[in-house]
Parts: sequence; C-alpha cells; structure tokens
Amino acid sequence: MNDRVLIPAGTAAPLGPFSPGMLADNVIYTAGILPFDENNEVVHPGDAAAQTRHVFETIRGILAEAGAGFEDVVFNHVFVADFADYAAINAVYAEYFPDTKPARYCIQVGLVKPEAKIEIATIAHKRVTS
Repeated sequence: MNDRVLIPAGTAAPLGPFSPGMLADNVIYTAGILPFDENNEVVHPGDAAAQTRHVFETIRGILAEAGAGFEDVVFNHVFVADFADYAAINAVYAEYFPDTKPARYCIQVGLVKPEAKIEIATIAHKRVTS
C-alpha cells in the first residue's frame, strides 16, 4: 500500500490528531471538512450555501493533491447543523455534481463550532489510466 497524506495549500492545521485527506491504493478519504479559514475560524457565518461552497472548494484542493477531481467522488457523508438549510446546501451540492451523483447520506448533528452549518467527508476512487 502506498499511503500519502493530502494537505492542500492554505489549509489550516487540523483541530485534532488527523489529516485533511489520505490517499491509499488509489482511494482518497477526506476528513470531515468544515467551513474554516486558515485560522480555523468559521467563514460565511449564517450562510449555508457559501459555507457549503467553501467546504467543496477545500475538498477540491484535497482531491487535486491526489490528482483527482469531483468526477472521482463515489460517496459523501454530509452533516448539517439544521435541516432548515437543506435546500440551500442541496443547491450548491448539485453545482459540484451536475451529472453522475455520488451516493451519500445526510444527518443533522451538532458541529464542532456553533457557527458551522455543514461538514462533509468524501471518498473518491482515483481513476488510473494506462
């Protein structure tokens, strides 16, 4: 197995003992990605759509570190603080997955910072071309 830690430029140091992403045998796993800036502060307080977009841009950076993209995503674990934001989150989600939709689940939870409205963990299978 050829494991590699994936840390995109501009990413804050994790709040705990984990990596933002890992590549193992052409499978990319992201940690739960929150709408944090480089200082681990929540961006776009009160705006679920903007926070979702920020989370997906962070995930884009992790995937890019592994030479992958959103077309490689097969599963998303979506955590929302309030289902009242579900429609706004889904609208942004659809922008990142306009064609083939990965499997996913979405559950309501308490997030690590009360201003955060969304957290997403992703699994992707990097396509190997020969």
